[in-house]
Amino acid sequence: MVTSPSPAALAALKSALGDGGWTDDPAEIAPWLTEWRNRWHGHTPLMLTPRSTAEVARAVAVCAEHRIALVPQGGDTGLVGGQIPFGEVLISTSKLRAVRDVTPLDDAMTVEAGVTLLEAQQAAAAADRMFPLSLAAEGTATIGGVISTNAGGTAVIRYGVMRDLVLGIEAVLPDGEVFNGLKRLRKDNTGYDLKQLLIGAEGTLGVVTAATLKLFPIMRSRATAMVGLDTPAAAIDLLARAKAETGGGVEAFELMKRIGLEFVLANIPDTRQPLDSAPPWCVLIELVSGEPGAAEAAMERLLTHAFETGLTADAAIAQNEAQRAAFWKVREEQSAAQKPEGGGWKHDVSVPVSRIADFLEEATAAVERFHPGARVSAFGHVGDGNLHYDVLCPIGGDHPAFLARGAEGSRIVHDIVARYDGSISAEHGLGRLKTDEARRYKSPLEIRTMQAVRAAIDPHRIMNPAVLF
Repeated sequence: MVTSPSPAALAALKSALGDGGWTDDPAEIAPWLTEWRNRWHGHTPLMLTPRSTAEVARAVAVCAEHRIALVPQGGDTGLVGGQIPFGEVLISTSKLRAVRDVTPLDDAMTVEAGVTLLEAQQAAAAADRMFPLSLAAEGTATIGGVISTNAGGTAVIRYGVMRDLVLGIEAVLPDGEVFNGLKRLRKDNTGYDLKQLLIGAEGTLGVVTAATLKLFPIMRSRATAMVGLDTPAAAIDLLARAKAETGGGVEAFELMKRIGLEFVLANIPDTRQPLDSAPPWCVLIELVSGEPGAAEAAMERLLTHAFETGLTADAAIAQNEAQRAAFWKVREEQSAAQKPEGGGWKHDVSVPVSRIADFLEEATAAVERFHPGARVSAFGHVGDGNLHYDVLCPIGGDHPAFLARGAEGSRIVHDIVARYDGSISAEHGLGRLKTDEARRYKSPLEIRTMQAVRAAIDPHRIMNPAVLF
């Protein structure tokens, strides 16, 4: 049974890490107790900031001995509250900062958990390689965090989610023992792949301290375009054409509803209308190739076909890096642009790509029946079926009353997702937000199996106890 940490237990933790490895100063801890959307405001008696894997192991061993609950945290960019403690000890990986090695011949690099996603990308680029995972919070999100949530991002269509990009993991398990699985192998057919249990586990099976990541050649040709469309169905047709045209060269295919673009233009400084017209939907397309000039030529062919077949009447190709960055800013600021519009019902869902148009039509009609005037802002990684389906309060509506209906409204959306064989969490995880709700959609067999795995590895449930099953 997990207990609240006693003074003696807290003293043992402080002693295990020494000066600089912990803080109980409320002012220092406060920035790490609030989630980005301000939905959760937690509390903890102690924040641990270990500087090495050995220090993480000592801290976890003390917690195991005293049955102290721990919540691991990376960059605090999670959106489902899984990184926020409510009385548990907070263990931050922010000081695990080393890039241990980059091995271009193996197309691999090993970095510690506190390295940010952007820093990992830069370390790869310095060795003439690319680490492809990219998301809006990459300057803050850490490698340990994106592993623990199995993050996706904008390039999943070509490179896969974080689960597909990890070759090996080092982690401290709930008893304080270090799992040293930092391999650079592509093939290791010797039984269960234990690292995969830790990917997407949201800190429930251990603290990730380092990882060996896959690297890729830098693409020598890249073309970026914004394309106006009348319907999501047209976007799916254009995606199929893009795949056929490039033979796997589609790196990003991001769908945005018009209302989301309007939020960005109204609420985010230094943004501009990406097209001359105002189409109901837009897609941001990025094509890549290892051959100079090939991506640009493919984009020209793709858009020529789109105009000739009536898929689009308006498109723009970025002519330089500044224009490319402007296009991407419109996409990456979609969530931030909603904040001034008031709270909403947020959904990070996935459905098969072939059912995206059907889902959007059915879900939007159902939401509008349930709460007339609600504003639906849908955007996301349509190339892999992941949509951020957000429902905002009607203009001039009763905001508290609208938010009070959020659980019921979200169930309507998630029930439709389930009917389309989708997932109620595509890339953010379950966290505190969706753990209980997931029981409605997971089979009893899945829940029992996950519980059995967790009980075997963490029998006293000290690791992030409020998250998952």
